[in-house]
Amino acid sequence: PVPTISWRRADGKQIPRKARRHRSSGLLEIPNFQQEDAGLYECVAENVRGKNVARGQLTFYAQPSWTQRIGDVRAAIEERVSWECRASGRPKPNYRWLKDGEPLLPQGRVQLEQGSLTIANVSLSDAGMYQCVAENQHGAILASAELSVIAIGPDFSKTLLKKLTLVKVGGEVIIECKPKASPRPTYSWKKGKDILRENER
Repeated sequence: PVPTISWRRADGKQIPRKARRHRSSGLLEIPNFQQEDAGLYECVAENVRGKNVARGQLTFYAQPSWTQRIGDVRAAIEERVSWECRASGRPKPNYRWLKDGEPLLPQGRVQLEQGSLTIANVSLSDAGMYQCVAENQHGAILASAELSVIAIGPDFSKTLLKKLTLVKVGGEVIIECKPKASPRPTYSWKKGKDILRENER
């Protein structure tokens, strides 16, 4: 006789409620297929003469999709710049980096680790457009960000200058000089018009 047909999941989970059966249950349709719907499915055909089972593995694949993008950065000379991009996908995406459209390789000050890019001791030559590429066999996506490297002349506007009163003869005085500057400045000290030279005191 014509068999009855039923469906089940071999892992014991329930078949999704959204699933629809057609043609006397001979066709199982799963709309909007998601990762949790993946697994081993079994079609069971049974009549009074016996039963037979056919199995099929459903695997979920997805092209990359951004979960964390990179953004433009302004950095002073000799600063450290870090970017991180993250993407979901099935299988898990791999990452690569470009600078101005050319492949970027780890070397010296430039460190690459999956979706992370770090540039130590930034120089003017590092300025440009950077791209993070996330890809698997189902697609590739690209995110771009610009690195602007700026030079800053010494600025004492945010340095607090204090008049120091020496209370005790022979005491020690420390005066700090920390202007904002890029690249790092060189320092010299004067007392009046005379350049101070280092000595035993």
